[in-house]
Amino acid sequence: MNRRTFSKNALGAILGATTLAGASTAVAQESKTGKPFNCKFAPNIYKWTNICANSVKGLSDVDKIQWWYDQGFRAMEDNEMMRYPLEKQVALSKKMQSLGMDFGVFTASIGCGSKSCWLTSCRENERQRPDKKAAIERIKIETAKTIETAKRVNAKWTTVVLGKDDLTLEHTYQMANAVEQLKYASEMCEKAGLIMVLEPLCFVNHPGIWLQRTSDAYMICKAVNSPSCKILYDVYHQQHTEGTLIRNIDYAWDEIAYFHLGDCPNRTEPLSGEINYKQLIKHIHDKGYRGIYGMEHRQSDKSPAGDQKLIQAYREIDVA
Repeated sequence: MNRRTFSKNALGAILGATTLAGASTAVAQESKTGKPFNCKFAPNIYKWTNICANSVKGLSDVDKIQWWYDQGFRAMEDNEMMRYPLEKQVALSKKMQSLGMDFGVFTASIGCGSKSCWLTSCRENERQRPDKKAAIERIKIETAKTIETAKRVNAKWTTVVLGKDDLTLEHTYQMANAVEQLKYASEMCEKAGLIMVLEPLCFVNHPGIWLQRTSDAYMICKAVNSPSCKILYDVYHQQHTEGTLIRNIDYAWDEIAYFHLGDCPNRTEPLSGEINYKQLIKHIHDKGYRGIYGMEHRQSDKSPAGDQKLIQAYREIDVA
């Protein structure tokens, strides 16, 4: 072989190796990013869920958003957003916006604490007479705080949890009080472009809670009659409370604005329990829902392999 032929062959080998190396790098880079899900499944940042803890260990909450994006998720939610310092709220929101991710629900400033609920009745004195004026004034103040956070983090939905059942007051009177209070809040939210989603909760996790059934939430939304007062349908809670998920979703469909996922009986990821999630998600999608599904649950297998098992479960229930 003469020098010219050898040089030509050597150059070809080098170029070939470079091309293969580049292709290998591209494949490796592609493998780091999961295919985007068709459904908007939204991991919850706040600490209670603690899903995929092995994979995100040591990451800041902002970096966790990037990790979930790399797995193919295109939405996030965070129940605890209002409890964070303002700079953290802004940082989380900017990260999601930079990635083009949708932000789902955060819990309204009036949460589930005994002194901080959206009460269905307020007691004025030892005679336990409802003080509606005080309740409404408090609702206005707390709604204003919630709206401020929503604007700061570019949120469209906020979760509203009603208070404990008052055994001294008939159920329907409590409902009337809730409707009256929510009308004031809805008027404020409409102007701000914010949607309150009322979440019925089950007796298993929230004994004594007043709003448990989808039908009651549906009646409240009809009575309030506002685009800013809708239902958050939590599949886990409603499987415990009433079952027949598809039928109840169909009945309440025009008032449902958001979904939370979790399997029964242990509130873990889909396909880890008794609910037919493949059929359920297909049914909801076929009805035209293109909104967010919040991943408000824990993990059945907490090992490193369990992290991938959880993500695979979402791949299996995703629509084609």
